[in-house]
Amino acid sequence: MKLPFSPKTTNEEITQNAPVVQVAPVVPPTPAVPKSSGFTIPKASKPTITRPNDTVGLGIDDIVAPASIEINFDSIQVGSVFYRTLFVAGYPRFVVPGWLEPLINFDHSLDISFFVYPTEARTVLDDLRRKITEMEAEISTDIQRGKLVNPSTEAKLEDAKSLQEQLVKGIERFYQFSFYITIPAASEEELNSITRRVESTLASILVNAKHATLDMRKGFLSSAPYGKDVLTITRNMDTTSLATTFPFTTAELSSDTGILYGINSQNDSFIIFDRFSLENSNLTVFATSGAGKSFFVKLESLRSLMMGAEIICIDPENEYKALTEAVGGEYITFSFSSPSKINPFDLSQVYEKGENQLGLKILTLHSLFKVIMGQLTPSQEALLDRALINTYRAKGITQDPDTQHLEPPLIEDLYKALIGMEVPDAIDLASRIEKFVKGSYVGIFDQQTNIDIKNPFTVFSVRDIQDTLRPIAMFIILDFIWTKVRKDVKKRILVVDEAWHMMRYEDTAQFLWSIVKRARKYYLGLTTITQDVEDFLSQDIGKAVVTNSAMRLLLKQSPAAIDRIAETFYLSQGEKQLLLAANVGEGILFAGPHHAPIKVVASAEEYKFVTTKPSDASTKPVALPLQSAPVSETVALTQPEVPLT
Repeated sequence: MKLPFSPKTTNEEITQNAPVVQVAPVVPPTPAVPKSSGFTIPKASKPTITRPNDTVGLGIDDIVAPASIEINFDSIQVGSVFYRTLFVAGYPRFVVPGWLEPLINFDHSLDISFFVYPTEARTVLDDLRRKITEMEAEISTDIQRGKLVNPSTEAKLEDAKSLQEQLVKGIERFYQFSFYITIPAASEEELNSITRRVESTLASILVNAKHATLDMRKGFLSSAPYGKDVLTITRNMDTTSLATTFPFTTAELSSDTGILYGINSQNDSFIIFDRFSLENSNLTVFATSGAGKSFFVKLESLRSLMMGAEIICIDPENEYKALTEAVGGEYITFSFSSPSKINPFDLSQVYEKGENQLGLKILTLHSLFKVIMGQLTPSQEALLDRALINTYRAKGITQDPDTQHLEPPLIEDLYKALIGMEVPDAIDLASRIEKFVKGSYVGIFDQQTNIDIKNPFTVFSVRDIQDTLRPIAMFIILDFIWTKVRKDVKKRILVVDEAWHMMRYEDTAQFLWSIVKRARKYYLGLTTITQDVEDFLSQDIGKAVVTNSAMRLLLKQSPAAIDRIAETFYLSQGEKQLLLAANVGEGILFAGPHHAPIKVVASAEEYKFVTTKPSDASTKPVALPLQSAPVSETVALTQPEVPLT
């Protein structure tokens, strides 16, 4: 953005009744002080007020006034605090939004005041016309005399003509802008040191600041919360240039309640909030392998558990086992030989007296068997539906709710029902599930359900299941969990690690999408994690999952996926570079309409429980029953922070 050419002097007086916009920290009111000619004014003593009775006979000005005020040549001392005011006299020719960020985030308290005065366009156009004529005459004279044209004059002329055109067309409006900085310090030596640092910071962004020498009283009052520009040192600016001076350059993701998610890497502020306070509590996490996805999610799960949330996780790589043991959770393993079983035909989890749940269960089974059997024709779907109804009827279960508490059928019963139809399409369907009944897949889904979710930290492991069966296993486990969630509503977080497995089939993806849409109604926050960004976002359902997640975390990305990520999340070029160059545990966190760069950190105690680095595997953490211990005894957040490396 290019700052407009200034046709007026910078010290032009502006009427004090003009509208003013001021941004300045609140400081205690300061009483009027005698005008200074630049020489030191002796301190005026004030009676010490130690008791309320001492204020009798004193006016409000005397009560709130500091003990003394001393106005010096280049500073002002109010009580024991020294102040120095700088005004901005020179600006860079080109600026970008947020160009004042180095000053706004300066690591010392500063009182910054902006004053904005609208200016009549007619007056500005008259001044511009006169200045343009003068500069054109200067250039013409130099050419006639054979002199080199002053490049500065040419640049000013170009800017003036451009501004004149925009003002005439009404594209821009014109303003006078005042910019003051008052520096507080405990001593004069500290004041001089900080002043040099501020001037150096301003010089780095090509801003020329000068001391309000002999006018420190006016400078102090101009940056106090009175809304009065006593110095009146202004600079012309158009609308676009003025907009770039907006002082709040970094996003803050912090609230009074919630858990610590990390540190804002731009300003070192804490990112603290409650995901359940957003429009929905869903979270998606995208990153390359080893970028810190699981570390972040386990850290969030651990801290949310302490805040009363129930955690349920589907773990494809046994990454949550150590944490589960540490918090006294329940770790359920699914494999051919494991004792834990889930019967996909089970109705006991959804049965409620007087309510018919059979129809909904059959619809879910349709989606499941489409994944198991593959593509089905309309006639085969009709046969499958008939076989499912007959399978339940053979066990005495009908549309009558009173029958739905009976022992449910198994997949073997469906196999027998299809064989008994004695038609080619039914025989074909039976052959597709035969391996689950008496083939190589026996022992996974062919027994009655013998588990329940009662522990506040429950993890389902599918590591020992073949890759081809993982989407099926995850579907059945998710259906089991979703049934529990709907039946018993409470604050829960459901973590689906490596969610791209669910995107491999249309029906599993559709089922995941249905949970994302409805989770908010049951006080559930769904967390989906994936490193296969292309597979996840290449489908419309994958994009819909992202759209319906109020929280989104992007950690380090690969160059191959960054363009798709940037298109989906509307990233700027700078944000793309941040994700490409990010260290482990660094990225961008989106929460509702806001987003900020994040650095994930953990205390030394937390790090032992959530790390998945092979080099840390030798240090086995000691079990720590978090669900029954006080927060102060479970996670030592006061321990030195351990960067996620």
